[in-house]
Amino acid sequence: MIGVSKMKPYTNVLDRPLSKGKLEVSLSAFAFLFSELVQYNQTQVDNIAELERRLEDAGYAVGARVLELLCHRDKGNRRETRLLGILSFVHSTVWKVLFGKVADSLEKGTEHDDEYMISEKELLVNRFISIPKDMGTFNCGAFVAGIVRGVLDSAGFPAIVTAHFVPMDGQQRPRTTILIKFAEEVLQREARLG
Repeated sequence: MIGVSKMKPYTNVLDRPLSKGKLEVSLSAFAFLFSELVQYNQTQVDNIAELERRLEDAGYAVGARVLELLCHRDKGNRRETRLLGILSFVHSTVWKVLFGKVADSLEKGTEHDDEYMISEKELLVNRFISIPKDMGTFNCGAFVAGIVRGVLDSAGFPAIVTAHFVPMDGQQRPRTTILIKFAEEVLQREARLG
């Protein structure tokens, strides 16, 4: 019969299967939307620290949802329980889903045992943002730091996550480093697990 579909009619969006296809957002659409997010928040605050905090809060909500989605799709509702496992998950899987590639590097801090760094030469959120001179050290990487904090907190690894510019020799633009400082309870749990 013509016009008769064998597909199951879905009455609710929650009944539809999760697509595993490669869904990508146009880079120009993302840049425009993110620029609007920054501009809106800029009108709501008085200083750079507050602007970065608001961007981090927006990223936190994204991170919590990304963890839920990836755990459901890729891991059969299982989550990482070890420190290096969750860091590797963020560095590779989360980064690949969000930015289309694995992060440039994941390093352990040399001064403190509770610090780890994810570095990116050209972080996507900083690529199309021009910072006025009066805003000095403003770093849009705070949004990505919020995403990382949202993933870690939702997975049971509370941490303080911040974004920093690190100058590179021979490069005009500095690289962005996401600094992760885990709570003491995470390190104690990791020591118990052995």
